[in-house]
Amino acid sequence: MIVKIVEKDDEYYKIDYLVELLKKSQRVDESGAIFTFEGIVRGKEEDLNVDKLILTTPDKEKTENELKLISETVKSKFQVFEVAIVHYIGEFYTGDTLFLAAVLGPHRNETLEALKETIERTKFDLEFKKEEISDSGTKIIMAGG
Repeated sequence: MIVKIVEKDDEYYKIDYLVELLKKSQRVDESGAIFTFEGIVRGKEEDLNVDKLILTTPDKEKTENELKLISETVKSKFQVFEVAIVHYIGEFYTGDTLFLAAVLGPHRNETLEALKETIERTKFDLEFKKEEISDSGTKIIMAGG
Protein backbone atom coordinates (compact mmCIF):
# COMPACT_ATOMS: atom_id res chain seq x y z
CA MET A 1 0.00 0.00 0.00
CA ILE A 2 1.14 3.55 -0.61
CA VAL A 3 1.97 5.82 2.34
CA LYS A 4 4.37 8.60 1.44
CA ILE A 5 5.46 12.20 1.59
CA VAL A 6 5.88 13.53 -1.95
CA GLU A 7 7.55 16.65 -3.35
CA LYS A 8 4.76 18.28 -5.36
CA ASP A 9 6.60 18.32 -8.67
CA ASP A 10 8.27 14.90 -8.31
CA GLU A 11 5.21 12.63 -8.42
CA TYR A 12 1.51 13.17 -8.93
CA TYR A 13 -1.32 11.05 -7.56
CA LYS A 14 -5.08 11.37 -7.77
CA ILE A 15 -7.63 10.03 -5.32
CA ASP A 16 -8.95 7.55 -7.91
CA TYR A 17 -5.48 5.97 -8.04
CA LEU A 18 -5.64 5.30 -4.30
CA VAL A 19 -9.13 3.80 -4.68
CA GLU A 20 -7.88 1.49 -7.45
CA LEU A 21 -4.99 0.38 -5.22
CA LEU A 22 -7.43 -0.41 -2.40
CA LYS A 23 -9.63 -2.42 -4.76
CA LYS A 24 -6.60 -4.60 -5.60
CA SER A 25 -6.21 -5.57 -1.94
CA GLN A 26 -6.42 -9.25 -1.09
CA ARG A 27 -9.08 -8.26 1.45
CA VAL A 28 -11.42 -6.53 -1.01
CA ASP A 29 -13.85 -9.49 -0.97
CA GLU A 30 -14.33 -8.94 2.78
CA SER A 31 -14.79 -5.20 2.35
CA GLY A 32 -17.91 -3.10 2.33
CA ALA A 33 -16.56 0.44 2.29
CA ILE A 34 -13.96 2.75 0.87
CA PHE A 35 -13.83 6.30 2.20
CA THR A 36 -11.60 8.98 0.70
CA PHE A 37 -10.44 12.49 1.50
CA GLU A 38 -8.70 15.08 -0.64
CA GLY A 39 -7.36 18.12 1.20
CA ILE A 40 -6.87 21.20 -0.97
CA VAL A 41 -5.44 24.69 -0.52
CA ARG A 42 -7.95 27.22 0.73
CA GLY A 43 -7.60 30.68 -0.82
CA LYS A 44 -9.19 32.52 2.10
CA GLU A 45 -7.83 32.15 5.60
CA GLU A 46 -9.65 34.12 8.28
CA ASP A 47 -9.13 37.72 7.22
CA LEU A 48 -6.56 37.22 4.47
CA ASN A 49 -6.52 36.04 0.89
CA VAL A 50 -3.80 33.45 0.44
CA ASP A 51 -1.84 33.83 -2.80
CA LYS A 52 0.52 30.93 -2.21
CA LEU A 53 1.21 28.30 0.41
CA ILE A 54 4.58 26.69 1.04
CA LEU A 55 4.51 23.45 3.02
CA THR A 56 7.73 21.86 4.28
CA THR A 57 8.89 19.34 6.84
CA PRO A 58 12.33 19.43 8.48
CA ASP A 59 12.97 15.71 7.95
CA LYS A 60 11.05 14.13 5.08
CA GLU A 61 12.12 10.57 5.91
CA LYS A 62 11.18 10.90 9.59
CA THR A 63 7.81 12.44 8.70
CA GLU A 64 7.11 9.66 6.19
CA ASN A 65 7.94 7.03 8.81
CA GLU A 66 5.58 8.73 11.26
CA LEU A 67 2.90 8.75 8.56
CA LYS A 68 3.40 5.00 8.08
CA LEU A 69 3.04 4.52 11.84
CA ILE A 70 -0.24 6.47 11.77
CA SER A 71 -1.46 4.19 8.97
CA GLU A 72 -0.55 1.02 10.88
CA THR A 73 -2.02 2.29 14.15
CA VAL A 74 -5.29 3.28 12.49
CA LYS A 75 -5.55 -0.10 10.74
CA SER A 76 -5.11 -1.91 14.02
CA LYS A 77 -7.33 0.36 16.12
CA PHE A 78 -10.31 0.32 13.75
CA GLN A 79 -9.73 -3.14 12.26
CA VAL A 80 -9.75 -1.81 8.70
CA PHE A 81 -7.86 -3.56 5.92
CA GLU A 82 -5.87 -0.87 4.13
CA VAL A 83 -4.94 2.79 4.57
CA ALA A 84 -3.38 4.71 1.67
CA ILE A 85 -1.95 8.20 2.22
CA VAL A 86 -0.09 10.72 0.05
CA HIS A 87 0.94 14.04 1.58
CA TYR A 88 2.54 16.64 -0.64
CA ILE A 89 5.16 19.21 0.30
CA GLY A 90 6.26 22.17 -1.79
CA GLU A 91 4.66 25.31 -3.22
CA PHE A 92 0.89 25.38 -3.73
CA TYR A 93 -1.90 27.64 -4.96
CA THR A 94 -5.66 27.77 -4.34
CA GLY A 95 -7.30 24.48 -5.22
CA ASP A 96 -4.06 22.48 -5.36
CA THR A 97 -4.12 19.09 -3.68
CA LEU A 98 -2.09 18.83 -0.45
CA PHE A 99 -3.24 15.54 1.03
CA LEU A 100 -4.93 12.34 -0.12
CA ALA A 101 -6.19 9.55 2.11
CA ALA A 102 -8.26 6.45 1.42
CA VAL A 103 -9.36 3.64 3.72
CA LEU A 104 -10.71 0.17 2.89
CA GLY A 105 -12.70 -1.58 5.60
CA PRO A 106 -15.35 -4.18 6.31
CA HIS A 107 -18.14 -1.76 7.28
CA ARG A 108 -18.87 1.95 6.85
CA ASN A 109 -18.75 3.04 10.49
CA GLU A 110 -15.26 1.88 11.42
CA THR A 111 -13.95 2.75 7.96
CA LEU A 112 -15.20 6.33 8.25
CA GLU A 113 -13.82 6.64 11.78
CA ALA A 114 -10.45 5.32 10.57
CA LEU A 115 -10.39 7.96 7.84
CA LYS A 116 -11.28 10.73 10.31
CA GLU A 117 -8.48 9.69 12.66
CA THR A 118 -6.02 9.47 9.76
CA ILE A 119 -6.86 13.04 8.76
CA GLU A 120 -6.68 14.47 12.28
CA ARG A 121 -3.47 12.69 13.28
CA THR A 122 -1.78 13.69 10.03
CA LYS A 123 -2.78 17.32 10.57
CA PHE A 124 -1.81 17.56 14.24
CA ASP A 125 0.86 14.88 14.89
CA LEU A 126 3.26 15.39 11.99
CA GLU A 127 5.82 18.19 11.92
CA PHE A 128 5.02 20.58 9.08
CA LYS A 129 5.80 24.24 8.53
CA LYS A 130 3.12 26.08 6.59
CA GLU A 131 3.80 29.52 5.14
CA GLU A 132 0.70 31.36 3.93
CA ILE A 133 1.78 34.14 1.60
CA SER A 134 -0.71 36.94 0.98
CA ASP A 135 -0.82 40.62 0.11
CA SER A 136 -0.66 41.23 3.88
CA GLY A 137 2.65 39.37 4.22
CA THR A 138 3.62 35.89 5.31
CA LYS A 139 1.98 33.96 8.12
CA ILE A 140 3.95 30.96 9.44
CA ILE A 141 2.19 28.08 11.14
CA MET A 142 4.05 25.21 12.77
CA ALA A 143 2.13 21.98 13.20
CA GLY A 144 2.71 18.71 15.01
CA GLY A 145 6.01 17.25 16.00
